[in-house]
Amino acid sequence: MRSVLLSLCCLCLCIIATAQSKRSGKFYNRAVHYKSVHHTTKAYKKLNKAIRRSPSSPDAYSLLGRWYFEAHQFAQAADVFRTVSARCPNGASRFAKPLAKSLVYAGQPDAALTLINKFTAPKDSSEWHKLRTQAYFVKSAMAATPSPTPANLGMRINSPAPELFPSMAADTGTLYFTRRVNNMDDDLYYAKADSCGGWFGALNMGYLPNTPDYEQAQFISADGHYMFFTRCDNRSDDGWAEGGCDLYMSYRVAKDSDWTIAQPFGSTINTPAYEGMPSLSPDDRELFFVSDREGGYGGYDIWISRFEDGVWGQPVNAGPSINTPGNETAPYINFDDRTLYFTSDGWPGMGGTDLFMSHRTGDTTWSPATNLGYPINTAFDEKSQCVTLDGRTLFFSSDRQGPAGNYDIYEAPLPAAIRPVPVSYIAGFVYDSLTQARLNNAAMFICNAATGDTIYRFRSNRGDGSYLITLHVGSTYILHVANIGYTDIHDTIKFDKQYLQDPLVHNISMLVSNYDEIRPINDSLIAVIHYDVNRVELSKEEKALIRDAVTPWLSQHGYIITVNAYTDNTGTPIINEELSQKRAKLVGKHVSSLGIDETNIRAKGWGESRTIAPNTTEEGQRLNRRVEIMIKR
Repeated sequence: MRSVLLSLCCLCLCIIATAQSKRSGKFYNRAVHYKSVHHTTKAYKKLNKAIRRSPSSPDAYSLLGRWYFEAHQFAQAADVFRTVSARCPNGASRFAKPLAKSLVYAGQPDAALTLINKFTAPKDSSEWHKLRTQAYFVKSAMAATPSPTPANLGMRINSPAPELFPSMAADTGTLYFTRRVNNMDDDLYYAKADSCGGWFGALNMGYLPNTPDYEQAQFISADGHYMFFTRCDNRSDDGWAEGGCDLYMSYRVAKDSDWTIAQPFGSTINTPAYEGMPSLSPDDRELFFVSDREGGYGGYDIWISRFEDGVWGQPVNAGPSINTPGNETAPYINFDDRTLYFTSDGWPGMGGTDLFMSHRTGDTTWSPATNLGYPINTAFDEKSQCVTLDGRTLFFSSDRQGPAGNYDIYEAPLPAAIRPVPVSYIAGFVYDSLTQARLNNAAMFICNAATGDTIYRFRSNRGDGSYLITLHVGSTYILHVANIGYTDIHDTIKFDKQYLQDPLVHNISMLVSNYDEIRPINDSLIAVIHYDVNRVELSKEEKALIRDAVTPWLSQHGYIITVNAYTDNTGTPIINEELSQKRAKLVGKHVSSLGIDETNIRAKGWGESRTIAPNTTEEGQRLNRRVEIMIKR
């Protein structure tokens, strides 16, 4: 009889447990449904009911803890995993890792290290090792001398939508950034600085550069005339915009003029892989960007392309001092051209994605990544950044005050240890000394006064003849300016620390050289080739034209052949310089193939310089898109 009663009791308990389990399963399934349709509050309530129905079942705990962690509610996640560790069979070992991770992110590294040291297993030691490294880093960062807490830029810049990718030119008078509109479309925005140290309300940049596609991660060049950005949802098959997300470039002829129609970079840069988040060096010669193309270290990597001889070179991976098997994104090369800031989830940090920096140690080498530390970095996600010209203020994005992924832009003073090298800039206009007309596309070279080495190469801006060049203070430079038909200028500039407060304004007056009057009469223009828009290749007829023009000179000696290529003014100056250089090199190579020693050929692309007709008509533009072949004796 006693055994029968015991059996009946066990049966009743099993029936009750089964009923509770079924009831718990219903609440669990409803919770998953509510979460999938973004009814988060209802999802949490149902999951807690499932836990109360089956307090020793691990599944509901595991899901709830994961939801809290993904929502960046790290302390709540730790509480859930701590509870399930105590209530469920083998819970202490089963949930040690998510509990330790939650404790690290919740700012409790000592408690996390206790668990890590207790439960580390050989089969997953690498993951435990990474977690231990992070715990020690968090402990060290939180114990360091505290820096001022970053300040949210407020409602004039930030909104309920995510704001990311802050950027500004050298004058720091305008803040550019990306905002996700209606949680559907990324657009480019800007805000002007007010006179009280704050900002006026942010405005959409409008059409152009924004379109119905995604525009994001813009970067403004130091002089404020170029904008590089990412455009997604591309469907082009022309070989120039090949991927879902590619790099684009837009230009404006004056600081307050409209932006041109954006043009994609060539296939050297854009591929079927992701390309985005560009940053241009202050000398306009290096392009930093993010890609997941083959040849990287894993995930997203930072790549670098150099602009040499008028062409963007094959991108090179930034290397293991910067890239990891994780994701490195949002590169920002500072105005000093030596300090690279970026975002990473692969290096030890506070959690999520952190901001890092690296210093240039050679032409292609970088120092190991340095975490910017707490409280700039937190257990939340910090993504994308820029630094003011004086190197004292950092602007960056973080979701520390909102739901996960809802980023705002913050401002923080940079501690001295992580500031870039002090720089300022020299700016002004290039103009004709007699007519006072502004001179576009004047070639400008900054040289080291001690060695004579050329440091930077620029051109005065197309449209208003302006220029802006960032320079390290405390050095002496030689400024060499050249323009077709004008006498060259050589100025010595002692760039003292006083210019950190007030950048140097230096207008350049150029004197006409009467080039056309004194040109040697034995210089002969032997051929001109006109190009259609964006065309580079030579047709059979054009090759025959070159052959006929060059053949009479094959038996002669003591001459130089110059090949000068020019474009119209559509598109952007950088792309036009690249296009003209390609044409000049191709024609020069063909001339050499006819039997001319290549040492006697000078091929140069001049971009938009030296127009021979107005660019206001299609015929004028066609005449300006030309390659001239000249014999010099």
